[in-house]
Amino acid sequence: MNIQRAKEIAQSPSMASVTYEGVPIYIQNVDEDNELARIYPLDQPENEQEVPLNSLVEL
Repeated sequence: MNIQRAKEIAQSPSMASVTYEGVPIYIQNVDEDNELARIYPLDQPENEQEVPLNSLVEL
């Protein structure tokens, strides 16, 4: 996923369908400099992690 699209999704009030390794996730914020996203699985909000933007897939 590119940086601009990830930022749009993170800032949008509506929920987009995005997955990380096949798991539906929520994007909290985007680190443009390092091309990382702070995410968590929809069913595990306590399981936050930073992952490369190119590993995110929009359905």
